Formats: sequence, structure tokens, C-alpha cells
Amino acid sequence: MCTRCLWLDASKPDYVAYHDEEWGVPIWHDNKLFEFITLESAQAGLSWYTILKKRTHYRTAFNEFDVKAVAKMTEADVEQLMDNPGIVRNRAKIKATINNAQRFIEVQQEFGSFAKYQWGYVDFEPIINDIRGKEDYPATSEISERFAKDLKKRGFKFLGPTTVYAHMQASGMVNDHDNDCFRKQPLIEHAKSLDLRALLN
Repeated sequence: MCTRCLWLDASKPDYVAYHDEEWGVPIWHDNKLFEFITLESAQAGLSWYTILKKRTHYRTAFNEFDVKAVAKMTEADVEQLMDNPGIVRNRAKIKATINNAQRFIEVQQEFGSFAKYQWGYVDFEPIINDIRGKEDYPATSEISERFAKDLKKRGFKFLGPTTVYAHMQASGMVNDHDNDCFRKQPLIEHAKSLDLRALLN
């Protein structure tokens, strides 16, 4: 058996698949980053597994996370989504997703891509943390504080420092796999091979 992160509930196959295949893998495609930001903001106050189980429904509800399509959603769309049992039916979060799509596009226009803006916070290289036990898992960081503060200034909603840190972990800006986890070193090597600075500049 391979060793995985201590936080993972290995009794849930879909959770294991997310850990093994997605969590901490560097993402630089804007469509995927918008998906992750949307799901993380929907998670606020809930467990990530709750959102993970609803992910397919979110993809359908929000046009496969096509940011331009989401940005154009109307109050009538909000009402329709409030009747959708497949997503978290929280009006403020639904409206925040539409707002965040609009702000996301503004960032794209300013920086060329959201990925370039986001990865600039870590100088285009994942931060590798020393995770030896559960007490070592950070919930936030100085960078997530700055990132969240700037997002708020730009008008994004439901993206505080803790939520932003979770986004940083999920999208590979931070490698927070346990030191003993079988995914830790492969992701370090993968990130080295990518050269995100060249990809995004």
C-alpha cells in the first residue's frame, strides 16, 4: 500500500482519486482555475468533500465553468440555480460566483491571464512545505493573506485568506502533501519540468 496524506479519508474512493490525481498538481489553465476558485468559494463553511460530491452538478449549472458565460448570468439564472438541488443553494454564494466571473475577466484583461496573476504570488514556483504531522498543515499563510486582500480589493467575494490558501493548495501553488505521501516528490519533479515562468510570461 502507498502512503497518503494524513488528512485523507481513504474510505472514500472519490476523495482518494482527487488526492491522487488532482490535489497539488500545478494548474495554469484559466478555465480550470476559475472552476477551482468557484468550488473553493462554495465550500466556505462546509467540508471540501461536500463540494467534491457536487462537482459534476456545478459543472452543469455553471456552463462547464466557462467564465464568460457565467459572467453573463442574470437574476433569472440565480432563481433557477436556487432550485437546483445539485449545488449549494445559497443565494449569496451563487451571486458571488457570477460576480467573481466578472472580476476574473478583469484580471485576465489586466495581466493577460488569471494564471499569470495568481502564480506571480509565488514567483511562478510552488512553495514546498515541510509536513511531518497533522499539526504542520497550515490553514493560511502570509501569501494567502496578501492574495486574498488583493482579490477583495478587486471585488471578489467569499475568498478570504483560508479559502484562498485552500485554493493555493489545490491548484499547486503550494505543495502541502505530507513528506511521506507518495505524491510529494513526483509533484516536486513535475513542477520543475513545467517552467511556469516561461509558460506564463
